[in-house]
Amino acid sequence: MTKLAAPIFNSRVKSDAVTAKEKWLGYLLGPAGALLLNAVLATYLNVYYTDVLNLTPLWNGLFLAVFPIVSKIIDAVTNIIMGQIIDRTKTKQGKARPWLLLSAFLLPVTGILLFTVPDAGDTVKVIWVMLSYNLFYSFAYTIFNMSHGLMVPLSTRDSTARGGLSVFNQITTIMMSGILVALIFPMLIMPAIGADKSKWILLMSMLSILALPLTLLEYYFTKERITEEVEKSGRTQEKISFREQMKLLFSDKYMLLIYGYFLVTTIGATIKNLGLVYYCNYVLGTYNDGVTQMLVSVIGGIPMGIGIFAVWPLAKKFGKRKVTMAGCALISTGSLICWLFPANMVIVLIGQFIKNMGGLPGSYVFMALFADCLDHLEWKTSDRMDGTAMSIYNIIAVAMVGIMTGVFNWLLARAGYLAPITAGSVSEAASVIAGHGWTAQVALESLKPAADGILTVAMRQPASVSWVISFAFVGLEVFTSVIAFFLLLFLTVEKNLPREQAEIKARHEKA
Repeated sequence: MTKLAAPIFNSRVKSDAVTAKEKWLGYLLGPAGALLLNAVLATYLNVYYTDVLNLTPLWNGLFLAVFPIVSKIIDAVTNIIMGQIIDRTKTKQGKARPWLLLSAFLLPVTGILLFTVPDAGDTVKVIWVMLSYNLFYSFAYTIFNMSHGLMVPLSTRDSTARGGLSVFNQITTIMMSGILVALIFPMLIMPAIGADKSKWILLMSMLSILALPLTLLEYYFTKERITEEVEKSGRTQEKISFREQMKLLFSDKYMLLIYGYFLVTTIGATIKNLGLVYYCNYVLGTYNDGVTQMLVSVIGGIPMGIGIFAVWPLAKKFGKRKVTMAGCALISTGSLICWLFPANMVIVLIGQFIKNMGGLPGSYVFMALFADCLDHLEWKTSDRMDGTAMSIYNIIAVAMVGIMTGVFNWLLARAGYLAPITAGSVSEAASVIAGHGWTAQVALESLKPAADGILTVAMRQPASVSWVISFAFVGLEVFTSVIAFFLLLFLTVEKNLPREQAEIKARHEKA
């Protein structure tokens, strides 16, 4: 308990109850830097690999299919290790917050390395991409994501206050992905940087550096009240082996259901996020037209803004589970509408609005529901296994990103995806296109060159590619949302939670 004991490391939150300053600085503003960086990477890192570095043809399309899956296996292992480390960390600042502090310095360095891939041979590029990807995702972001993810479950035993913190946390996520990345980037930033590598490096370096001061803000304005409660009780928690922890986690029906729900929704959401840019560029609109993705994101994002005020009152009145089930039904309905008419702008915008109305509960209250399951597990086993439980949660998230990225890239390659080309003039672009037998998406004479005179020319994609992209963005969630709905039917953890929390408190007082 002596580590990180110097006053400089102390939390600026002193109250036993959740404070407004804690909500706004620790849970809303603090995570913004790292979450913005991650949101940009989730949407555009694959675009950087396919359109800027042109890695799609490498190893006959296998590299971009295999390397994300291999990397996420590594990431899964590091998540398990990090979960064990957190559960065994004992400092004055808690067990998760000290790792949040370390991640603040790791994120900027590894984020920059992702994009500074040397202009060298394929072997050098492969090594750099593999190393930088794993340094960021398997090391730096794993440390951040594990510790950040535990801030809500460890913040307080008060379910209402904990739900409020979950909403504040998700507002930041929605703001980063639903406003900046989904609106500002396609409308202003992406048309300006095109496929220019130097501009990508400059932009991503700025975003990476921004993560440092904001993550420090999250560290200083959060507080692990549940960890402090356990420490003050004087109870010595027996060190349970990882194998025993896993047995306890996966023998509890509520943990199995919450993990199952998260798994299927993550599969659908990951494929959707990967397909967004390609869908707007090739199915609904034209390459980086600055309008299509903005419209899809604005109409889709309006419900997320409404949800700030609506979702938690509804969850308190009807229960988190029932509201989330209703959301699943809306997601499936909206996805089906879009899938039936994937190239019709008006119908797609209507479907997107319905989908995102349905996504409100899962976005804003999921972590509060997950925290309820952790409290139930503590009541059942008399032990807190936050780190291990969160490691499983993160393994699902990162593994599905890797697996689904690999699947998506493999499908693109097999369908015959044609990456954009860059050229110094219209005649040069026409020569390259004619030499390959391709067709430009729009007339070359209508393209506007970048400030340095470079033209970015997108190709008209084969029908097989258009189908893959449409299924990814609007088709798959028709099915994943139905599965999630039926899993939630059995997740009744809220029913007995007040009694279980009272019994936990009584145990601590007795100890």
